[in-house]
Amino acid sequence: MSTLKPRQTVLITGCSSGIGRATALHFQRAGWNVVATMRTPKQETELNRLNNVLLVALDVQDQASVDNALQQALIHFGQIDVLVNNAGYALMGAFENASEEQIQRQFDTNVFGLMRVARAVLPHFRGRNAGLLINVASMAGRLPIPLMSVYNASKWAVQGFSECLTYELAPFNIRVKIVEPGAVNTAFFGRSGDRQNATGVAAYNEFANAQFPVIDKTGPGGSTSDDVAATIYRAATDGSVTLRYAVGVDAKALLSARKILPDRMFLPMIGWSLSPAVFNRLGRLFYKPS
Repeated sequence: MSTLKPRQTVLITGCSSGIGRATALHFQRAGWNVVATMRTPKQETELNRLNNVLLVALDVQDQASVDNALQQALIHFGQIDVLVNNAGYALMGAFENASEEQIQRQFDTNVFGLMRVARAVLPHFRGRNAGLLINVASMAGRLPIPLMSVYNASKWAVQGFSECLTYELAPFNIRVKIVEPGAVNTAFFGRSGDRQNATGVAAYNEFANAQFPVIDKTGPGGSTSDDVAATIYRAATDGSVTLRYAVGVDAKALLSARKILPDRMFLPMIGWSLSPAVFNRLGRLFYKPS
């Protein structure tokens, strides 16, 4: 006599749009229980109509909100098998144009918020001696994106944090995985981004005005949210100990190049992707006669 395998449950942060929403839909269609979290669930009109989806308010910057969301999830579904830390946004622009408040908010969301949710869920995982933590980073967590230095720093932090956790959590049968999207056609470059010059420093205006249009073209030409969602689902279900999952031709190509090329070749190549002027400046810097 066969027995039905219990539904597994995934908790996903940042489900109001983009990658988070697509991931919630992907898992739901695959037969999972889904805890879809966002800051303002009252505005949601799609996910709240689906079977086996629990819509919960969660602000990763608010500990009480995180604790309440986890409690609701456990009351409703009994357990969590996978946590997908997806919530985040991008601060864009020259470093000198960013205020202390903007920098703090970037790290509060992308790093400390991610850590806050992980810290809340890990005791549950340890109690079950099982669990999977998937952190959505970016290809920017391992290579530079000009005019996104603070965002880059936050994603490099996620990479280092995730790698170290693999050692700490292995004795409790808890796995850690990192998903690294390249450019994705989402609101990342619109409402999910912040490019306000908060300090009024004008020295970088010429560079920023020339490069932002180039950056704005990368999203529409990149992967889709569904592409990333499918990769997150594969990471959750392939049963492997693979740590990193790159998404998109750009991410796979650039991350491969980062592995094999020395800095004196790789960094000018990134500059060339923006403009010949940047490439020429970097070329003179890295290739100057010894």
